[in-house]
Amino acid sequence: MTPKRRFLASLYGGRVDRPAVGSATSVATVELMDEMDASFPEAHLDPKVMARLASGAYEVFNMDNLMPVYSVTQEAAALGCQVNWGSSRDEMPEVRSRICTSIDEDVPVPDDFLAKPSIKVVLDAIRLLKKEYGHHVSITGKALGPWSLALSAYGVEEVLIATIDKPDRLARVLKDLKEVTIMFGRAQIEAGADSLCVPDHLTADLCRPEAYADYLLPIHFELQQQLDCPLILHICGYSLDRLQYIRQSGMACFHYDTKVSAKDAREAAGEEISLMGGVNNPSTLLFGSPDAVAKEVYEALEAGIEIIGPECAVPLRTPNENLKAIASAVDEYMAGKNG
Repeated sequence: MTPKRRFLASLYGGRVDRPAVGSATSVATVELMDEMDASFPEAHLDPKVMARLASGAYEVFNMDNLMPVYSVTQEAAALGCQVNWGSSRDEMPEVRSRICTSIDEDVPVPDDFLAKPSIKVVLDAIRLLKKEYGHHVSITGKALGPWSLALSAYGVEEVLIATIDKPDRLARVLKDLKEVTIMFGRAQIEAGADSLCVPDHLTADLCRPEAYADYLLPIHFELQQQLDCPLILHICGYSLDRLQYIRQSGMACFHYDTKVSAKDAREAAGEEISLMGGVNNPSTLLFGSPDAVAKEVYEALEAGIEIIGPECAVPLRTPNENLKAIASAVDEYMAGKNG
C-alpha cells in the first residue's frame, strides 16, 4: 500500500496495511533544515525551499503525507497584516499589526488574494510537491478556518469580547471569513492537495465548548460540503469538552492535543470522525527520548488512533531522532502484533 493510499484511507477510518504516520501541521525542525538544505525564513517565502523542507517529512521521518505550510501567518499577510517572517531559522513568523481595530469593521479581502506572495508561494509549493511526490505520497494543504482568521485580523481580545458583547456581529464576521477559507482551500486542491488541514483554534483556553457549537459547527459543516477533499480539523489545547460537537462537523479527521488522552479522545469521537496525533510535543518530542516517543505511540495505537504523529506543529529544536521514532515505533508495534 502506498503512503498516499494509506494516509487517505486512514482519514476516513478505512482498511490499511498499518496505521498511517503523519501530521496536518508542521514537522519542520532546525535539524531537518540542515538535512534538506532548506531553512526559515526562506521556507515561508520561496516555493522551492518550502517544498524541499516539506519533503523531509517523508524522506527523513518516513511519514505518509507532506504539509508545506509552517505557520499561521500566510493568510494574515495576504489580508494586509504586518508580519515579521523572522531573521533566523529558529524563529517563527508572527503577526505584528492587525488590519482591524474593532469587530464592527469588515475585513478587507483583496480581489487578488490568491496572487499575494504569501498565498502564491503555498500554491506553487504544492504544485512542486505534487509533481515530485503526488503519485506516491499524500499532499496536505492548510487553510485557516474563520475563527483563526478572525484572531489574526482583529486580535484575540477583540474576538473574545465580541462573543459576549456582540455575538451576532461576530457570527457575521465568521460567515464572511469562511469564504476566505473556501477560496484558499479550493486553490490548494486545484494545485494538487489531497487533503486540507483547517486550523480553527477555538480552544478551551479561550471559550466554553458551546461556543464551538454556536459559532463554528454550522460553518465547519458547510466547509466540508464546499471543499472537495478530506478535511482535518486542528484545535490546540484541551478539546474533550467539545468533541461531542466536533464529531458532528462532517470533518474527516480531528487532529487533537495530548491534553486529552488517546483513550478519552477515541471514546468521545466515536465512529463519526478519525483521529490524528497522540505524541506530546513539549515534553516527549522536544525533551524526551525515542523510547518515550515509542511509549506514547503504543498507547495511541492501543486506543485506536488512525493516524499517529505529533499533536501540533513541532518545536523547532525537536531532535530528528525523536520524530523518526514515530514511524519506527509503529512498525515495531505492528511487527509484534503480527508476529
